[in-house]
Amino acid sequence: MRREWANWFWHIRNRIQDIRSLEKWIHLSREEREAIHYASTGLGLRMAITPHFASIMDKENPQCPIRRQAIPSLEELEEGENDLNDPCGEEEDTVVPGLVHRYPDRVLFLMTDACAMYCRHCTRKRMVGEKEETLSAEKQEKIYQYIEANSQIRDVLISGGDPLMLSDGKLEEVLCRLRKIPHVEIIRIGSRIPVTLPQRITKNLAKLLKRFHPLYMSIHFNHPVEITEATIQACERLADAGIPMGSQTVLLKGINDSPEVMKTLMHKLLMIRVKPYYIYQCDLARGTEHFRTPVSMGIRIIESLRGHTSGYAVPAFVIDAPGGGGKVPLNPETIISRTKKEFIIRNWKNEIFIYPQNRIADDKLVKIHIKERR
Repeated sequence: MRREWANWFWHIRNRIQDIRSLEKWIHLSREEREAIHYASTGLGLRMAITPHFASIMDKENPQCPIRRQAIPSLEELEEGENDLNDPCGEEEDTVVPGLVHRYPDRVLFLMTDACAMYCRHCTRKRMVGEKEETLSAEKQEKIYQYIEANSQIRDVLISGGDPLMLSDGKLEEVLCRLRKIPHVEIIRIGSRIPVTLPQRITKNLAKLLKRFHPLYMSIHFNHPVEITEATIQACERLADAGIPMGSQTVLLKGINDSPEVMKTLMHKLLMIRVKPYYIYQCDLARGTEHFRTPVSMGIRIIESLRGHTSGYAVPAFVIDAPGGGGKVPLNPETIISRTKKEFIIRNWKNEIFIYPQNRIADDKLVKIHIKERR
């Protein structure tokens, strides 16, 4: 069993997708059973949980933050008045199938609809898990041709689904093809697999990824319990291969919506060499209203971090503006007022300070801006 547990293919083959399989790991509530039944009939996002993720669930508590992220709930069947099928407006900015081009210098490459586990708060639940397929060679080629024809694209984010569901060979093909495009400077991989299936981060995978620097990885962490020994080992392999890692956390009601939980998570991430990068306000995806907190909670969490811990532990709190507006950062109010002569500012202790401005420097800046507009 120990040898099998270390094999990521074994975890994929033994994903938990029904009540009977899940009962071997935890004691299910009546509500969980009913919700799993509905999910199995095609109502909403399918259930698939890796044995690794099931192993860190509280066996008795249905409110366990790990369980709530992975097991369907009846609340998912309730559609909120603000829910959207495509909350981030990705379809509007899709230029060829599988490629979203919103920002001038970067694109989102949706390589597959498969994930190791299907998170109940998924922003792309309109598409993930449908067929568990990778884009065809023909569709991929159209994507490469589009990137080649647009020289302003310097940054490619490969996501999905989860691109680390691809075999090493398939992943190598994609990375090789992108690296042949001269103006592509940076490749990023968006993944939750170091959390849900850390066994996938093998020595061979780390060695493969190292060949394609500069390569970055954005990892989706939501709770301190997710940082297991296997996840620590996975992140160590990636860091030792020279891959900078950033964490993207979704603010979720009843899971991590407290300053204490978030601070613990941020500290643990830094200990495994993952930089806290974003905390996202939960998107308006269908069936996720029960996960969404007031925006003020995210601001409160940032206030609880800034000044109270190291700057490396303070991520940006953002809303992915509904309908395709992109990421908008929200910060605690630190500027009380400003004039040409001074800024009045507030620090983390609520102390007030005056910062005098250089009038001459300001005048020069105004002239520069006028010149640019002309």
